[in-house]
Amino acid sequence: MTLRPNLRQSKLLQLRYQEIRQQSLNICAPLEVEDFVAQPVVYVSPPKWHLGHVTWFFENFILADHLEGYELFNETLNYCFNSYYQSQGPRILRNKRGNLTRPSLKEVLSYRKYVDEHILKLLGQYGDETIPEDIAALLEVGLQHEQQHQELLVTDIKYILGHNPLHQAYFKPPQEHSAAAATALTFATIPEDIYEIGCQEAGFCWDNELSVHKVFIEEFQIANRLVTNAEYAAFIDAGGYEQFEYWLDEGWTWVNSLEVKAPLYWYQHENAWWHYTMNGLQSVAPNEPVTHISYYEADAYARWKGMRLPTEQEWEAACRVLNSEIPADANFSEEKHFHPLASKGGNDLQLLGNTWEWTGSAYLPYPRYPRFKGALGEYNGKFMVNQMVLRGGSCATPRSHIRISYRNFFHADERWQFTGIRLAK
Repeated sequence: MTLRPNLRQSKLLQLRYQEIRQQSLNICAPLEVEDFVAQPVVYVSPPKWHLGHVTWFFENFILADHLEGYELFNETLNYCFNSYYQSQGPRILRNKRGNLTRPSLKEVLSYRKYVDEHILKLLGQYGDETIPEDIAALLEVGLQHEQQHQELLVTDIKYILGHNPLHQAYFKPPQEHSAAAATALTFATIPEDIYEIGCQEAGFCWDNELSVHKVFIEEFQIANRLVTNAEYAAFIDAGGYEQFEYWLDEGWTWVNSLEVKAPLYWYQHENAWWHYTMNGLQSVAPNEPVTHISYYEADAYARWKGMRLPTEQEWEAACRVLNSEIPADANFSEEKHFHPLASKGGNDLQLLGNTWEWTGSAYLPYPRYPRFKGALGEYNGKFMVNQMVLRGGSCATPRSHIRISYRNFFHADERWQFTGIRLAK
């Protein structure tokens, strides 16, 4: 990876490190101590585990190798907080993370403080000079990794609180969501051409965004906004979940075996739809984007509308043509809504922020994929099977973390992330 000079300048890097590390604690600030260890399902990790895991990353990959005389805080924590790195030794099973009543939250916070002090000590050794590129690159991966876990913290906390029978709010948002009028659904035409796909901007990107390559794309049309709650409710009312012809075979099995009738967090009461939000149970706002949708549901809805999902190449081409910069008012985690907002119309295409958008593309390597070397090669490459690509970021994604070329990926049945639908034809 090639880092901009300011990403290797010691003082600036220290400030950025402290800001990102503090944000993880800010996200957890509204929680009670009992919330930190809950793991209601296998794909949701306890907040305490997230705080320990991202700290282990800095200790294991940076301090242990690059700070002379560094002593591990507690070697047994390696077993607790390694996630999936086979090269880094044994680890607790993912579905057992909720059993980690110990180490205590107090010890995990002490672990974070200890590692932070030593990272700053390492960086401080370079004064006003630039950090060696190998250390700076590892640190950048660690910070980007922590921002990924900040998004997971938000979505995991929502799942933990949203499946508690009390449905208590996580926090009160900075302002009430506006009851924006519906923006008419229109379609932009993207011309037939040869497009360059992959990260073309300077600075950091993940290995799965490389290498840049050319793709021929036929003319297509893409929606000017995300599918709304009202539009998705019409699919439900029309019996969309009971009609097999709209569903992939795996999706139809999934719908019936789990008796899925609506998006995650939706509840019907007295003929009206309600859903759990970070502000507690709220009536479903008709003009806000529908979210917490599986790939199966997104694909079925598109078929019901006589359309389809864009491929990831089409999505990226459309974004570069229509929305080449991140809008100043895009809805990311910094806005602290943690909820998708209705389109304001005009140039508000919602291509970046609000919800991750399912594409019709399987998660596979690009041509000449330059997998990270060493242990970090386990970060993306080994997951390139049986998953679908999502694009655009969400209301839980840090603004400084997203790029047009960013590729997220999940299994087709997963919907605890802020996932939504954009139509193409």
